[in-house]
Amino acid sequence: MRYAVVVPTIGRECLRDCLAALDASAGPAPEQVVVVDDRPGEPLPLDVPEVGGRPVTVLRSGGRGPAVARNTGFAVTGAPWVVFLDDDVRVGAEWAGLLAEDLAGAGPRTGGVQGVLRVPLPADRAPTDWERGTAGLEDAAWATADMAYRAEALREVAGFDERFPRAFREDADLALRIAGAGWELRRGRRRTSHPVRPADRWVSVRAQRGNADDALMVRLHGGDWWKRAAAPRGRLRRHVAVSGAALATPLFALAGRRRAAVGAAAVWALGTAEFAWARLRPGPLDRTEVVTMLATSTVIPPLAVGHRLAGRVRHRAAGPWAGEVTA
Repeated sequence: MRYAVVVPTIGRECLRDCLAALDASAGPAPEQVVVVDDRPGEPLPLDVPEVGGRPVTVLRSGGRGPAVARNTGFAVTGAPWVVFLDDDVRVGAEWAGLLAEDLAGAGPRTGGVQGVLRVPLPADRAPTDWERGTAGLEDAAWATADMAYRAEALREVAGFDERFPRAFREDADLALRIAGAGWELRRGRRRTSHPVRPADRWVSVRAQRGNADDALMVRLHGGDWWKRAAAPRGRLRRHVAVSGAALATPLFALAGRRRAAVGAAAVWALGTAEFAWARLRPGPLDRTEVVTMLATSTVIPPLAVGHRLAGRVRHRAAGPWAGEVTA
């Protein structure tokens, strides 16, 4: 089976490990590997090894996000199948052979075949909130950490919607559009490891920007999109309640409504404590994790709501993706 591989990157060291695992995998080699450097500004050198005895094509996408980077890579491929990999994954030793079986078993209306993701977690302690979040990729549908798409299907829907600026929801949006065009999506047998990336204490706070992408998903696919995309719904409704209580507390106090202010403050405190405990309970409960969960659980609800509102305003007139892929 002829296939190409596209890997977007921001120049992380893990890229070499990703390509080395791809090169070492037993089975048919890709006819082309395209690495798309998505760092903004003046590009820095990107040292990439050969894969399958062939040089890797390196392109630049100017820091416009993984959707643009993947479209940029796809546009120069000519194979009937394109496999998208993240730069922090490690394909298995038999990945290439199992990929060939996945693609050979695809029917004429199969538009995409997903790989099996495994996230290694610590064996000597409970995983942290960040580690559990990454482990959620194991159950995610159509994650582009390892996703093969038929080139014909990609061209029909004009590739990834470039209005998604982050590695969040752009894969679910593409899968819904391809399924909506009459293509079948299914899971394959090839296996890929997705290690947990190192992250600082505030990574979960920065992740709340994805709520703006959820607003775009609602605009494009309706309020039940998460059911059709097999995506978790999240806690936005609770965040709205907790944030509303936090906002109401000083307003009631200024209006002289002491009892209402105390009640709103209690709702905020209990809601914040419940959120923090829900994140802490499955974790290691060491000092670092406790401090991180308490600090971030206080600021996440209002940030989530703020990003969602900003996304609704920004995407209020968004229509179907009308981009163009020239591959």
